[in-house]
Amino acid sequence: MTEGSPPASRFLRTTGQHAVIEPDTYTDGGFVLSIGGAEQSHVDLADPEDIFYEYLRRIGHMVDLAAPWGEPITALHLGAGALTLARYIQATRPGSLQYAVELERELLDFVLEQLPLPEGTRLQTIIGDARGALAELPADLRFDVVILDIFSGPEAPEHLACKEFYEEASALLTERGVLIVNVGDEPGLTLVRSQVAALRRVMTDVAAFAEAGMFTGGFPGNIILTGTRKPWPAEWTAALTARGPHPAKVLAGVELDQLSA
Repeated sequence: MTEGSPPASRFLRTTGQHAVIEPDTYTDGGFVLSIGGAEQSHVDLADPEDIFYEYLRRIGHMVDLAAPWGEPITALHLGAGALTLARYIQATRPGSLQYAVELERELLDFVLEQLPLPEGTRLQTIIGDARGALAELPADLRFDVVILDIFSGPEAPEHLACKEFYEEASALLTERGVLIVNVGDEPGLTLVRSQVAALRRVMTDVAAFAEAGMFTGGFPGNIILTGTRKPWPAEWTAALTARGPHPAKVLAGVELDQLSA
């Protein structure tokens, strides 16, 4: 797809909805993926390092800290969307090996057809449920980054929003690996609190990263949870807070207790 092209659409048999990709009128080289009329992803083909959605930018900043800058990593994306983060990792860490799991075959085919990946991207795709797909990965493969971007609010699948799933996902991490979970939630942050508690039972340490006002629990939005296999570095808190998007806040250690279920 090129800038100025008319919208393209594809029927998704699994959900019975239509996916649409159309140029973004506000950014040069930008495209928006919508499903069922709701915006899902934004891609900047001209500059994959420029991430439009704030919560995805926060995940990108977390990935930046997972390994020395520019060093190739192994990454697993559970929930592919328009592959915004896969493009970001390829742009910032050329040579990285990535896997993406997507439930909708038609969606993944549609995205790759309309918005091709940058040349040189090493991306393997798996069609299926995020938890079931873990068993299909090469047995000896370990990931520096595992990103879960699937569920939000009360519609979160119970077989994913639980300690047992996080145990299975964390078993795939390298020693320096991080498990990053995007949690979209409603006021009160019921899902966020339950996922903080579940992750704390599995990972050595856990931190939450979001727009500062999200932690009041007064309105809906996204909070990024990160589980680590080592104690959470204080310098990561400083780096994430400085990088934003602003105003940014990180809760770790005893400060995170307020989000425990």
